[in-house]
Amino acid sequence: MSDYIEKFEKMRAAGNLAARTLDMLTDHIKPGISTDELDIIGYEFIKDHGAYSAPQFYRGFKKSLCTSLNHVVCHGIPSNRVLVEGDAINIDVTAILDGHYGDTSRMYTVGEVSIKSKNLIDATYDSMMKAINILKPEINLGDIGHEIQSHVEEKGFSVVKDFCGHGISTTFHETPNVLHYGKKNTGIKVYPGMTFTIEPMINFGKYDVKLLNDGWTAVTKDKSLSAQFEHTVGITENGYEIFTESAKGYSKPPYK
Repeated sequence: MSDYIEKFEKMRAAGNLAARTLDMLTDHIKPGISTDELDIIGYEFIKDHGAYSAPQFYRGFKKSLCTSLNHVVCHGIPSNRVLVEGDAINIDVTAILDGHYGDTSRMYTVGEVSIKSKNLIDATYDSMMKAINILKPEINLGDIGHEIQSHVEEKGFSVVKDFCGHGISTTFHETPNVLHYGKKNTGIKVYPGMTFTIEPMINFGKYDVKLLNDGWTAVTKDKSLSAQFEHTVGITENGYEIFTESAKGYSKPPYK
């Protein structure tokens, strides 16, 4: 056990900073602010706390956050696009602190959103938490995907298959890949000391996505709404730890 105590301490600190960045951004999510402005605010907060933003300059990505609006599945690039009433946006933050990565994302709603948007957001969050709640040594990775897929498909939604969760610690993306769909009792067994993300992307319509010409932005092929949540977790001797929980107790919108 002692061989990963120090690792977990550092993951906890990096994850906590990433989560506090999302907490801080909550009050800024309102009509009239651009995603570029949110990016700058997030960047300054991470820098002011002695850390770096992992997405910035990662494989040519020029911003410090990912901002994915409405039918954008993931990796949306901050721009001069201004938030308007009815928008739903995912903000994805990864902080590098003391050489360790904390990776988390959360959905936000701008003013009043549609019932279908609320239902999709709720199902996405609940599917992530259902998957997290089964974590313990010796379960199979496929069990995680099974929990997510069975929950959202029961609600009539679909799981994006082009992107997945991933191992993470002193490197942004490590093995194993953590699929958000799958069958029970398949895949490798998890073990104490493992650290990875669970980050389901769920579409209101079909699961197909396409990549825009910028090489980053993934959108739903049928232009239906998409939602995502993400936590970084670690496997303990008898369960799990979430490194990216909100210090303010924020889970899913609306955030009170």
